[in-house]
Amino acid sequence: MLIKVYGSAVFGIEATTIVVEVNIDKGIGYHLVGLPDNAIKESNFRIAAALQNNGYRIPGKKITINMAPADLRKEGSAYDLTLAIGILAASDQIRSENIQKYLIMGELSLDGSVQPIKGALPIAIKAKEEGFEGFILPKENANEAAVVNGLKVYGVENIKEVIGFFDEDKPLQQTEIDTRQEFYDHLHLPEFDFADVKGQESIKRCMEIAAAGGHNIILIGPPGAGKTMLAKRLPSILPPMTLHEALETTKIHSVVGKVKNKGLMSQRPFRNPHHTISSAALVGGGSYPQPGEISLSHNGVLFLDELPEFERRVLEVMRQPMEDREVTIARAQFTVTYPSSFMLVASMNPSPGGYFNDPDAPVTSSPAEMQRYLGKISGPLLDRIDIHIEVTPVPFDKLSEERKGESSVVIRERVEAARQLQTRRFEHVEGIHYNAQMGTKHIREFCRLNESSKNLLKEAMQRLNLSARAYDRILKVSRTIADLEQSEQVVESHIAEAIQYRSLDREGWLG
Repeated sequence: MLIKVYGSAVFGIEATTIVVEVNIDKGIGYHLVGLPDNAIKESNFRIAAALQNNGYRIPGKKITINMAPADLRKEGSAYDLTLAIGILAASDQIRSENIQKYLIMGELSLDGSVQPIKGALPIAIKAKEEGFEGFILPKENANEAAVVNGLKVYGVENIKEVIGFFDEDKPLQQTEIDTRQEFYDHLHLPEFDFADVKGQESIKRCMEIAAAGGHNIILIGPPGAGKTMLAKRLPSILPPMTLHEALETTKIHSVVGKVKNKGLMSQRPFRNPHHTISSAALVGGGSYPQPGEISLSHNGVLFLDELPEFERRVLEVMRQPMEDREVTIARAQFTVTYPSSFMLVASMNPSPGGYFNDPDAPVTSSPAEMQRYLGKISGPLLDRIDIHIEVTPVPFDKLSEERKGESSVVIRERVEAARQLQTRRFEHVEGIHYNAQMGTKHIREFCRLNESSKNLLKEAMQRLNLSARAYDRILKVSRTIADLEQSEQVVESHIAEAIQYRSLDREGWLG
């Protein structure tokens, strides 16, 4: 008897429906075809034990299972439940008339309990697109899949529940979530707040500008100056995610199995990889490509602490994804693309000893040593970082004062007002949502300068020996400063402030 059961495979962040055809005939044997990997090939042992322990059995006949399309590589243990139900239906141990209405996924334990899977959200989206009535999957993944409206999602803990549903019409409990309500209920500020930071008002101002325009930022300063503390508080002033952004972010995290019981993600991701990370772990890769840190920080913040300690080769692979806001991983048989629209925050010491060229510093380094240390970061990478800011240690009187600084809530209100201006400005421009994404053409259009502003910028370029690449960056940042002040025109004061934020382009700034 031939039975068709439906599962799904995830490639990139999109799912493809897999038809599992189970045929039972005279003879003896178990043949699994359709490019399964080792985890799927081993599934017959898990399935046999799970069925045996629940009063069922694999029939002693010739079982042929085809996973179509047969030219797509299938991987992982998530097909156990699909295969088991197919075998039971094909051997007439359970009724099969309703099986084709549902997409079924789950890993089986030897006692028949169902273990969580990866990629439940993209699979649920595909199931709805293809007109399935429902999706049966592990209970831990039910909230994640129930984000998709218009699809019945049933979370199960044991294969017995699935058998009872098809064979005895025992109802399964449907998981229902009001996606919009769920999303807005969980919108709250992260645990870190800028009110905890003593002093550093100029750096807080930089962070506000970076958040308002989506600009990449690098913090340069000695140990203990507060670089990491400030970076960790940046997500608290970013505008809240839209529902579309939340869905896109959750899909990526779902593919690597980081969502489980959470449902829809409502907080912007903050990723902080260690400097020993490999290039494949940073941008994504592997024989079966998985998203890397730059994709996991999509719509959020990627924080690279101690930037010069990262391997230069690892940092260089970020250049193209930072520009295109997506990363494409090519393999011989297929290509996958992951979104990677993140905000880069980097921090570093100015020298190998950790301090500026100051005679009073505990450890001093010569200007040549400092230049060599900074040379670990390539010019093209720095070219993609809009704001460079020096962080100096906080004096004792600031540290010991009781007065709290401005809270993240207040700063966030100003950031949101500036972002709304940008949304209106770019509503007819495809692919641009905030100032940092502007290209040369849009800079010329939206950052027009009056004569006095042009003269100030010209004088700064000449006096401070600013490089040519600093020009566009200064204009972008000054546009954001103007937006924070709700100013239509970029004026001298905006240009003057933006010029201060190009430390690494200034020749001799280490002296």
